[in-house]
Amino acid sequence: MPAPIRYYAAACQTDLPCPRSRDEIPGRVSKLLEMIDHAVVGYEPFFDVKLVVFPEFAHVAPIYETVAELADKLAVAIPNEHIDRYALKAKQRGVYIQTGTFLETDAKYPGAVFNTTCLIGPDGLLSRYRKVNPWLPWEVHASPHDIPGYDEPMFPVVETEIGCLGAAICYDWLFPEALRALALGGAEVLIRVSAYMDPWGAMPPLDWWTLFNRARAVENFAYVVAANQGASGANYPQFSWPGGSMVVDFDGRILSQADPGPGEKIVVGPIDISALRAERSRRRGHDFLGHIRSEAYTDLYARPIYRPPGRA
Repeated sequence: MPAPIRYYAAACQTDLPCPRSRDEIPGRVSKLLEMIDHAVVGYEPFFDVKLVVFPEFAHVAPIYETVAELADKLAVAIPNEHIDRYALKAKQRGVYIQTGTFLETDAKYPGAVFNTTCLIGPDGLLSRYRKVNPWLPWEVHASPHDIPGYDEPMFPVVETEIGCLGAAICYDWLFPEALRALALGGAEVLIRVSAYMDPWGAMPPLDWWTLFNRARAVENFAYVVAANQGASGANYPQFSWPGGSMVVDFDGRILSQADPGPGEKIVVGPIDISALRAERSRRRGHDFLGHIRSEAYTDLYARPIYRPPGRA
């Protein structure tokens, strides 16, 4: 019988000044590596932390109005020296790291800038997820969906020793299709790398953050580890960021959550992959993945629906 797969995940939220130049990224990475140490070493007497997740914009945010400015001042190619530093830390601590986002350029797609998060394990870079649904109209970086000839998986899932992991970024989570794509790809842990601003946070009446995290866990029969930006309005204008980072189980239970409100915080919660697999194998009721009548929806997206801003 295989050994049980049980561990804790740490959702780390940040409250740091908004970088204006890529020259600030190395210092930002140093800070986040320190947070990994805090999560793993600090909780070691109590839990084995094996997954560490950071929020969107943890490195840089798309603060400039044009793609050209983003490419000139903030974007980096991946892999890079920052990924190498995360890989060394992952190996040192025996953890998997879902990085905060980078703004990424790729010579394969000239002129495009992506909003990208990377999954890094003890053996190095495992996958990168490029945000499919930029937050329109503010985010001007590219979606893989919109690039002719894009031939890489839009929703990659990675099989690891701590389960099958899939990530999506912030606004992606308001589209059930994005997370369903990860779940149908085998994801057992859905990772949310997010910068979700007030008032759509963890408190009523617009507690969208909590609502969608729980809904995506339930409808996809998967754990959710969601790290949200916790920056004050002074650090990341023009919005304030409510934090509330959380871990949710496959039945939608909130297992742990940071107090809502800005501030640097680390919240840990249990992940039991063995229990999830047992439930997925035996359930006959509320088997949301197994009960999909996919043939009923074949005409749903027969015509393009996407309407960019400014298009009638």
